Amino acid sequence: MTDTVPSLELDAVEIARGGRTLVTDLSFRLEPGQLALATGPNGSGKTSLLRAIAGLVRPEAGEIRLGDRPITKLEPEQRGLIIYQAHLDGMKKDLTVTENILFNSQIRGVSQSITEVLAELDLAGFENRSLRQLSAGQKRRVALAALKLSGAALWLLDEPLTNLDPAGRQLVSGWLDEHLSRQGMAIVATHLTEELTRPGCLLVEL
Repeated sequence: MTDTVPSLELDAVEIARGGRTLVTDLSFRLEPGQLALATGPNGSGKTSLLRAIAGLVRPEAGEIRLGDRPITKLEPEQRGLIIYQAHLDGMKKDLTVTENILFNSQIRGVSQSITEVLAELDLAGFENRSLRQLSAGQKRRVALAALKLSGAALWLLDEPLTNLDPAGRQLVSGWLDEHLSRQGMAIVATHLTEELTRPGCLLVEL
């Protein structure tokens, strides 16, 4: 993660999908070291909001800025400050655990040892297994390893605790605390607000 983390600001943002408006007049500011939880029923726009902040879709109105730059106009190195982990893992099923993590790390230009992270995730010994051989929970852990090694300042997480056992959920919670303590930022779409709320947390109800 970079030493200087810019703030994130949404100004009167409107988001639509399939011709239906999901989010209207949404404004908030997220500072380094701060967490926001996006909550609401299924179909309320939580995933669409994360995708808009990641720059994958354009808002119908309003603006999303990282520091003084609109998300849609970030330079490649600035885009590296953001990582979006969707509800689906997005991993390659025919690649091994190690190959998946290295592939994602190389895309982001990050070079770090994965051994310690795999041990934390209880995946030691699974390095050379393809994702097809893993359980849903283990696949989720592989995706989380890629997140931890990303070096990104802004984490955009869509239901990150899905398919994890209590130990896995506790580990993710600890990683989130560590990330925030290093002045990282995170926006988490979740139904589990009680489990993820921290002091100073923003609650974005959709």
